[in-house]
Amino acid sequence: MQQKDSLEFSNKIVPDIIWRETYVALSHYPELKDTPIEIRFKKKIKKSFMQAQPKISGLLKNRKNRSYFIFINEKFKIEDEVFDVTTVPSEVLIGWIGHELGHIMDYRDRSAANLVWFGAKYITSKNYIREAERAADTYAVNHGLGEQIIATKDFILNHSKLSETYKNRIQDLYLSQEEIMVLINEVHEETN
Repeated sequence: MQQKDSLEFSNKIVPDIIWRETYVALSHYPELKDTPIEIRFKKKIKKSFMQAQPKISGLLKNRKNRSYFIFINEKFKIEDEVFDVTTVPSEVLIGWIGHELGHIMDYRDRSAANLVWFGAKYITSKNYIREAERAADTYAVNHGLGEQIIATKDFILNHSKLSETYKNRIQDLYLSQEEIMVLINEVHEETN
């Protein structure tokens, strides 16, 4: 079922309000051209603004025939600051979506059993969350979205109204801006 106020291009369903940012992020992932992805707004996602996951109905399908969701919090409240996609800069949204597409890249080659195990470890292990989030950042940087990932980190870490607890969580679980710069330089060296 297509969400109201959504565009469908090829096998992607995207809310109208973020179609441009999604298109830009997807353009960096040609491997996902044939992968069905639906982006939906959700009332509440714990501890996050966005979340990528395989559609449960497709878990037992051949890996090439799976489809995925990217859920986006309708509103994301940290302390007294409320965010939604209309208050987040375009470059930051592209970085966030690019990060979630990095998760989908990671999920693509996993078996159904491995994805279930992945989910269980993600829920129960902070070290595994760190590994998964850093992998998604790495996919995004390696696909040419390094500047946007840095913009996303800047938006979070330098936003004075965000709680220190949230900022510390981001610093602990995700690649640092310095690590991202090292990856960007490695990507540039490989392409030159």
